[in-house]
Amino acid sequence: MPKTKRSNLLALAVLSLLNEKTMHPYEIGVTMKQRGMSDTIKLNTGSLYAVIDHLIKNGLIESVETVKEGKHPERTIYRPTEKGKDELIDWLKCLLRTPTKEYPQFAAGLAFLGHLSPKEACDLLRERSIALTDRIEQARLSMEATLKMGIKRLFVIETEYELVLLEGEKSWLDRLIMEIEDGTLTERSGEQFVWKL
Repeated sequence: MPKTKRSNLLALAVLSLLNEKTMHPYEIGVTMKQRGMSDTIKLNTGSLYAVIDHLIKNGLIESVETVKEGKHPERTIYRPTEKGKDELIDWLKCLLRTPTKEYPQFAAGLAFLGHLSPKEACDLLRERSIALTDRIEQARLSMEATLKMGIKRLFVIETEYELVLLEGEKSWLDRLIMEIEDGTLTERSGEQFVWKL
């Protein structure tokens, strides 16, 4: 797969899981959900099958066999090709070694914060802080539940990373709110506070 096509992280997840063991698409989806991977990588049935087709066309995975179990429909089991294994390792190395510029929507909102009044900004940022508290709790519970299922920590390490990011954002956000309220970023103009420019 050319490096420019490495934006679909679902393809990475499929290659990774198939590198662990042969699976059919339904099992891939279930495994992703059990490990909490669907919190990090967008998963839906249509896109999963589209990714599998793409990986087959690029010679990165191949079918091993088709099986029928009980009342379930026939299921094709896949495995990575040697080219697919090489692609997985190269892709992982690139992701882990090279920081890339990401364009989060929150950063874009912050870039234009000055268009709101300090009060509006504080109100909105407080709402975000409350939402972050909920997301932090959900991520913790999800990770604990996954670990209780016997899934090893190595397979939920991305949830730990997400927790660190969420906690860091909340801590920074709460300091920003205080700086807006205590006059570090604002000043009084008549009866209201405005941004210091």
